[in-house]
Amino acid sequence: MKQHIGYISLLVRDYDEAIAYYTGVLGFQLVEDTPLVSDKRWVLVAPPGAPGGACLLLARAKNTTQLAAVGQQAGGRVFLFLHTDDFYRDYAAFRARGVEFLEAPRTEAYGIVAVFRDLYGNTWDLLQHLAPKSTP
Repeated sequence: MKQHIGYISLLVRDYDEAIAYYTGVLGFQLVEDTPLVSDKRWVLVAPPGAPGGACLLLARAKNTTQLAAVGQQAGGRVFLFLHTDDFYRDYAAFRARGVEFLEAPRTEAYGIVAVFRDLYGNTWDLLQHLAPKSTP
């Protein structure tokens, strides 16, 4: 059996606003932007260098219940984990583009990490895994 997560649906207020943020600020690639019925679109974005990895499906909130959930899909917990091969490169670039970090970078047993907030208030980990320490 072979399975993988293809898309993670992320509620947004507006397609173009979300595309501008995820591509312009976080540096993601616009994978697809296909008009559907009425004013609905199929919009996929993904971090660079992740072919075959999961994409975010930007889903425009269409009612008051969904609008209330924008930025709160995980109830305030870290919702998404952006892995990087160079934490400090991406940390500096994100800060230069106005990304709000909620803490200073810290080193944990699993890697270097800092929590940031996206345009809508969702919290993310920017994370560089460290090689496990070998035990004698």
